Amino acid sequence: KVCHLLGVLFYGKRQYKEAEALYLEAKQIREKVLGKESLDYVTTSDYLAFLYEDLAQYEKAEMLYLEVKQLRQKMLGKSHTHYANACNNLALLYRAMGFYEKAEPLYIESKQIHEKLVGKEHSDYADACNNLAILYRYMGQYEKAEPLCLVTKKIRENINGKQHLVYANACHNLATLYRAMGQYEKAEPLYLESNQIRGKNLEKEHPDNAKSYNNLANLYSDM
Repeated sequence: KVCHLLGVLFYGKRQYKEAEALYLEAKQIREKVLGKESLDYVTTSDYLAFLYEDLAQYEKAEMLYLEVKQLRQKMLGKSHTHYANACNNLALLYRAMGFYEKAEPLYIESKQIHEKLVGKEHSDYADACNNLAILYRYMGQYEKAEPLCLVTKKIRENINGKQHLVYANACHNLATLYRAMGQYEKAEPLYLESNQIRGKNLEKEHPDNAKSYNNLANLYSDM
């Protein structure tokens, strides 16, 4: 446990080499003492996969994410939040790798599980819709992405209100979709709304503020 927690600490400080060594040690100990079918072993494997994904060591990350998904299915079943999260994490990796066809069924499965467990008005369901929408945008399947973006935005508004950063993110993602679709008049007010919320909640030098202004500038350039 100490090795795992130290790994988390070093990972947070972006000292990845030290974090990797600690995660590997924790994983080895937990496998030996508790076995692979233990939540502690699965948790450390999941954290190590996150690390490898950040380092763009995708083959190592994929192997671990697949193992985590398999173990969570075996231990908890498919109708569990942790299994849904395992599907989502593997889908995120495949999206980063450009393997969109592999990511899609995993995102859909995660969305269906969250819908069944928490319903369509929950933040976890909103996250699942958002991730699938982004994937469809990358795939150029805009007609599938739009309703998911709209659902995400509505849920965020209902749960968090219109002055929250997660609502701003939903506006921004929908605006980015409309820009990709060439619907600039729909995109502009959403970018402006997102920028206003982020400006109120974030420091001026925050990277998300820079991203907001950059995307709005790109929109005006497209127009």
